[in-house]
Amino acid sequence: MSTPAVVWTIAGFDPGSGAGVTADIKTISALGCYGVSCVTALTVQNTLGVLRVEAIAAKTVRDTLQVLLDDFNPSAIKIGMLANAEIVDAVAGFLEAMAARRCRVVLDPILRSSSGAELLDPDGVRLLRSRLLPLASVVTPNRAEAAILAEVGDADSEGLAQALRRLGAAAVVVTGGDASDGEDAECSRDVLAYSLQSMECVETLSAPRIRSAATHGTGCAFSTAIACGLARGQSVPIAVTSAKAFVGRAISRAPGIGRGKGPMGLDSA
Repeated sequence: MSTPAVVWTIAGFDPGSGAGVTADIKTISALGCYGVSCVTALTVQNTLGVLRVEAIAAKTVRDTLQVLLDDFNPSAIKIGMLANAEIVDAVAGFLEAMAARRCRVVLDPILRSSSGAELLDPDGVRLLRSRLLPLASVVTPNRAEAAILAEVGDADSEGLAQALRRLGAAAVVVTGGDASDGEDAECSRDVLAYSLQSMECVETLSAPRIRSAATHGTGCAFSTAIACGLARGQSVPIAVTSAKAFVGRAISRAPGIGRGKGPMGLDSA
């Protein structure tokens, strides 16, 4: 049996396992990799919304990352919810110190929950923009998150993706799973911007929109699936396309649990 690629997730804990580290670990396992995790925050939530967030001490996050590195060499790292500026600083410092290992990093900049709860403080957003974006192999914001990070008030998804590229991200996927803000109600469109042999490339990835209440954690699963693809040697466009297909299948096989935005079926590829 071959040794699986090791994929890390640095993210918050969702007690309902629809998002955060537990959903990430399920995704990593389904895609044939081995997952380890560093929890950044505990949340009090269910499928109806987030009631409270309690950040883990930044020193504990820093120590956890170092202990993991002492034993588990990552092929890719997915970063999700970071909660506050101190944790952003700890994660950024850790990644900067291990840059020589050339590990692929996928950043899912989680700024707010779908129910509106703040999941990263303003100082954390500024640090994420200045220190983590330049370290990312792929960044996966939705349109609202991309607009905040790019500090662009009025731009389409392509303009937002290119703006984040100029801030240092190696590749950007502005996701379009949410049908708000005038998005096509029948089709989900993501915009991918990246560089190929010094040539700027922008692609639109389209898929029929799946009508379902089981959409909790789609961004977590998408970014984690990209990390798994990169860990297994896929190119950025292939990893992103494969991740989009994985999330579509996961929504379609949702277990029907919860009274709000329920979890997807993440147990198989």
